[in-house]
Amino acid sequence: MTVQIERHGDILVAIADNPPVNTLNAAVRLGLKAAIEQTAADDTIRALVIACAGKTFFAGADITEFGKPPVEPLLPQLTDLIEASDKPVIAAIHGTALGGGCEVAIASHYRIAVADAKLGTPEVKLGLLPGAGGTQRLPRLAGIATALELVAKGDPIGAVRAKAAGIIDRLADGNRLLDEAIAFAGEVADIRPLPRTSERPLSPDPDAVAAFERANARRFRGYEAPAATIACVVKASETAYPEGVQFEREQFMKLIFGVQSAAQRHLFFAERKAGRIDGIADSVALRPIAKIGVVGAGTMGGGIAMNFLSAGMPVTIVETRQDALDRGTATIRGNYDATAAKGRMTGDQVAAAMALLTPTLDIVALADCDLVIEAVYEDMAVKQDIFRRLDAVCKPGAILATNTSYLDLDVIAAATARPQDVVGLHFFSPANVMKLLEVVRGAKTADDVLATAMALAKKIRKVAVVAGVCDGFIGNRMLMPRQIEAMKLLLEGATPDQVDRVHVDFGMPMGPFQMADLAGVDIGWHRDPTRIENIRDALAAEERWGQKKGAGFYDYDANRTPSPSPRVAEIIADFRERTGTPQHDVTDQEIVERTLYPMVNEGARILAEGKAQRASDIDVVWAYGYGWPPYRGGPMFWANIEGAAKIVAGLEKHGFAVAPLLREKAETGGRFN
Repeated sequence: MTVQIERHGDILVAIADNPPVNTLNAAVRLGLKAAIEQTAADDTIRALVIACAGKTFFAGADITEFGKPPVEPLLPQLTDLIEASDKPVIAAIHGTALGGGCEVAIASHYRIAVADAKLGTPEVKLGLLPGAGGTQRLPRLAGIATALELVAKGDPIGAVRAKAAGIIDRLADGNRLLDEAIAFAGEVADIRPLPRTSERPLSPDPDAVAAFERANARRFRGYEAPAATIACVVKASETAYPEGVQFEREQFMKLIFGVQSAAQRHLFFAERKAGRIDGIADSVALRPIAKIGVVGAGTMGGGIAMNFLSAGMPVTIVETRQDALDRGTATIRGNYDATAAKGRMTGDQVAAAMALLTPTLDIVALADCDLVIEAVYEDMAVKQDIFRRLDAVCKPGAILATNTSYLDLDVIAAATARPQDVVGLHFFSPANVMKLLEVVRGAKTADDVLATAMALAKKIRKVAVVAGVCDGFIGNRMLMPRQIEAMKLLLEGATPDQVDRVHVDFGMPMGPFQMADLAGVDIGWHRDPTRIENIRDALAAEERWGQKKGAGFYDYDANRTPSPSPRVAEIIADFRERTGTPQHDVTDQEIVERTLYPMVNEGARILAEGKAQRASDIDVVWAYGYGWPPYRGGPMFWANIEGAAKIVAGLEKHGFAVAPLLREKAETGGRFN
């Protein structure tokens, strides 16, 4: 049975067992309803304890039920049944009580939890809100400020903090949770009236709401769900529970049938699908990976090393010069110290991570590594030389990986006598922060190498996507047409701030020129100040290299705040005159059609060529690696919403060659899946 009923004296215990995370699916809800009814019907039972088997309390609703015919009791009905019980209901919490699990807990009359348990309502991250009374009960338990943190941001809190906030009544020994919950139930069994959360008084706190909105304005920009959750919490403070919960239900239904929630739920499932490798059985044996080597201790190499150090894996990092090695090691330590200063690591954890790092100038030290990742600058000859040396040094069966973001993996692999052991691991900068990892499958990459790389990505908490070999793989290949068109638009009458504003208004964290200034205008520059062939050359020749120089496409103040640059306007005007480019009033819609539509077009080509396994993989790449707004679901999901026919018409209007797959979708009304 999904819910096992046990009797411990005069206490009934309902233990849900729905692995892996005890989602509150229909069977679980029915089982809990039966336990409540049994408690009510038996005069010898004084209280009910709700607990879970396995590693966690209820970790949420079963979102695979969304869109399917409803099966009663629905979650809101269940939480109301729990709270309406005439006998105490005690939630015994371990692991995580998330979403519907948290709502079940706060609908219970009492809550006991182990100290390392976590509680939260992450529905906002799926474009939703707690729809079973969570926005109404949480503020009545914990106050408006704490409730807003939980429901509008979606980040869980620990049981110790939850107890201080009034959400948890008692902390339990982790090994004796059920015994202590049963004892607690005995203590409170005869206390009346029962403490029903929905009946607790709550006063408005407009100052707390205003402060929360100010503090999170940037985080919530463009999203609908946070505003809806805030409105629900405010409603809880202004009206009785029945009216408040009705308002919550109305807001929930608006969100669940809206585009934003559909987009965010699409990404939720897309992330999970991305881990599946077409053509490789799940049973393939993985290569053991215990020790990591990294070639290059620069920004990227150091960041890559940190991923493995933080996962408790020893890393040997190699450089060619002592000063570069020392600088790289110091940067790694500095990054860890900064994390510790923010309270996210302890001093002991920093020391443990650094103790796993072995810096060296001797490439022979990589001989016993199971995986070696090359992270030097983008030069094919340099990378081939490194791989020849690794081929001679590394043990048989070691995986050799390159962090290249553009270059041909197969050419790099051909420099070795073991191309089957070579794979691309394209980390995104900063590598210790960004979640995306493009795992590039070469023509001769062995199945077990690819599967091992994907499994390892999970261990270091990366979202991995398989990509085929092509210029720029998935993400950078789609980025190129956007950047090319953005530069053309400058010549035709647009300004950097107009182009960037359109992208920021769309939901991107920054536009093409802001991104160039952040990354460095001089990246890829030929370093000849007398050779001025385009606007970027002109900026680089004047050492307008971006934020690091205080000047790029924008001027920057001491706080790196950008402002439009008169000098850049002069440079653009000069190139307009030199090239004789006709001018016109560039509209915001034209910028969308010429910078975002070509990305979809390139994505269609990538799919047709088999360089991405599925359209949703492309969406994952752009959401996790390039800041595509999750509430738009990724470029290919957005193309479905925008409409393939509309995109084709926009591309043709501006003279683009339309990808055959995109044209097919437009003509047939098909969608990218």
